[in-house]
Amino acid sequence: MKITVFGTGYVGLVTGVCFAEMGNNVSCVDIDPNKLKMLRDGKSPIYEPGLDTLLLSNIKSNRITFTDDAKTSVNSADIIFIAVGTPPQEDGSADLQYVLKVADTIAEHMNEYKLVVTKSTVPVGTFQKVKEAIEKKLKARGQQLSFDVASNPEFLREGCAIEDCLKPNRVVIGVESQKAQEILTNLYDPFLKNGNPILTMDPASSEMTKYAANAMLATKISLMNEFSRICEKVGADIEAVRKGIGSDHRIGPHFIYAGVGYGGSCFPKDVSALVRSGREVNEELQILNAVEETNQLQRRRFISVIEKNLSSQGKRLAIWGVAFKPGTDDIREAPALDIIQHFLDQQYTLQVYDPVAAENARAHFNNHPAVKFFDDQYAALEGTDALVIPTEWKSFREPDFTKMKSLMKTHLIFDGRNIYSPKYIKQQGFKYHSIGRPQ
Repeated sequence: MKITVFGTGYVGLVTGVCFAEMGNNVSCVDIDPNKLKMLRDGKSPIYEPGLDTLLLSNIKSNRITFTDDAKTSVNSADIIFIAVGTPPQEDGSADLQYVLKVADTIAEHMNEYKLVVTKSTVPVGTFQKVKEAIEKKLKARGQQLSFDVASNPEFLREGCAIEDCLKPNRVVIGVESQKAQEILTNLYDPFLKNGNPILTMDPASSEMTKYAANAMLATKISLMNEFSRICEKVGADIEAVRKGIGSDHRIGPHFIYAGVGYGGSCFPKDVSALVRSGREVNEELQILNAVEETNQLQRRRFISVIEKNLSSQGKRLAIWGVAFKPGTDDIREAPALDIIQHFLDQQYTLQVYDPVAAENARAHFNNHPAVKFFDDQYAALEGTDALVIPTEWKSFREPDFTKMKSLMKTHLIFDGRNIYSPKYIKQQGFKYHSIGRPQ
């Protein structure tokens, strides 16, 4: 099939490359000339394991191109995906201006039937707004062209996005016509040879499914974080509790790890947007309000534990990990940012290491002289009063503790992801604070 994808951000780029990998001809449209040049050279502007290899391979095979020529890309496509950003507004609602601008562009250039698919995470009812925007533009052009608008939310996990896209555990499509359903079913059939389902529903239910899935996962995380706080007060171990409840098939072992809180581009934004959507129809989503508050409370509490246990002379902290989770350079809503900013405001020096997100973090803090970045995780420890771990990168799991002790001024670790055994770490000569476990 001939596919056009508007937007070369995380979702658009991964989706476009994976469609090309399956043999489709893909045109990715963007307005950023620097990003387009980078992509044409086979270099991804985002970090995602395996993406660079597939990108270069499909460019060489002429299955994927990158362009700012919207007219040609619209006219040549069988299916047009809208995968532009929907950033949160001040009130928490999703900003749809970019989605609707693409809809307007499609209607301006289309010359025959097109299937327009929203891939961006959008509030319920966006498909109708997209349809109305296209109808309005076609009417202004004096054109009567048939088209369909469908919803096809993404369920990509950063760090595993290529696998999730090529081998999805389910594909959700929201359609209003048999024609749209058949086109999307044919497109996704090669991705589902393992027997996983394609779930067909109305567009509103499809849009709601995306928000509900992320809100449910965020709720599990926040609930475990609440349990962790009780565990600390009563002397229980959240890791033992996690194993105990995770073995219950009704609960399962996934997303029940206690920690310093969730971050990233999806959970915070989508929970907030769903809360806002509820308010728009006079439904206060009390559980999700609590989920948001618990997530912020967990960060504040972790910071307070650090402050409480630092010497009054301690003014230099090592930070291992800035990305919101391992396997990505995404720092959006990352707990590490709040931690660094708090101690920056307290006149601390922060010595930071992250294997892939350092450049994004450096830009975020505008090259602040008190936030020093290191290319080696051990170098970031030299002369520090404590080590804080907000992100559980694999290289942190079995470090050289002897070397760490020789570099650190004070042998103190604050583990926001529970990656070490308290007993073992204390045997190595460190004072250790984790989440929801006896200290």
